[in-house]
Amino acid sequence: SANAPIFGVDLKDLVTEWNRKAADMLGYTKEETLGKNFVQNFIQPQDRESVHDVLRRALSGEETANFELPLISKHGKRYTVLLNATPRRDSKGAVMGVVGVGQDITELDTVMGEAKHVADDLTRLIETANAPIFGIDKDGNVSEWNRKTAEITGFTKSEAKGKNLVNTFIHLDHRRSVNAVLTRALFDQETSNYELPLFTKEGDQRDILLNATARRDAAGNIIGVVGVGQDITQIKKASERAQRIADDLTRLIETANAPIFGIDLQGNVTEWNAKA
Repeated sequence: SANAPIFGVDLKDLVTEWNRKAADMLGYTKEETLGKNFVQNFIQPQDRESVHDVLRRALSGEETANFELPLISKHGKRYTVLLNATPRRDSKGAVMGVVGVGQDITELDTVMGEAKHVADDLTRLIETANAPIFGIDKDGNVSEWNRKTAEITGFTKSEAKGKNLVNTFIHLDHRRSVNAVLTRALFDQETSNYELPLFTKEGDQRDILLNATARRDAAGNIIGVVGVGQDITQIKKASERAQRIADDLTRLIETANAPIFGIDLQGNVTEWNAKA
């Protein structure tokens, strides 16, 4: 009557015990299973070798704990049971079989599988994103470095991981301000649109418009910072160039040897140079 699937096999892997929970879960009655080869009848071909190995170890006196046992029901449904397999002994202490006590973790296994798929998708998204994305741990060491970040800086992921972000990739003049941004993120204070100056392998500066947020584990604890950015190096250079041209034109107008003035749409004066 135990609320856990329990089965037993003899020295030849033939079923000797099959409790009510095992019957309810797999759809086979005790009468249908007794005397049947456990591995050949209730385990899929691709899993038989590993299950057989667990049973052999138990028959040699070695207990196996928390083995994920894949079982197939009468209707073809796959179940996953977290199994503890121990030797079954006779009155003289000789091993006469194996008893397995399990816990049905099928739903948990399914949820974990779905979570893994989501995690894999997110990992691929981060890696292939057309934006620089990096992560650091609580000590400030690089834990994530996507392909775009590697492309921008010239440092591969293997070269960057484990290195201190601020001390390795940030110029001395900017380290204090960058460190302040990362520290705030570690205390759950997000920073948006921060201009992060990253230095490349060749020593050039690349300007990244950065959003820095806390990175959490499954329990919600902050374990680091993730930064998602936009490379604005060329935009910034173009903006600075446009500003220089505007400044040059302003000086040209002001110092011209001819009267120059300007008005707006309402006829109000907006420009009046020195000659005027």
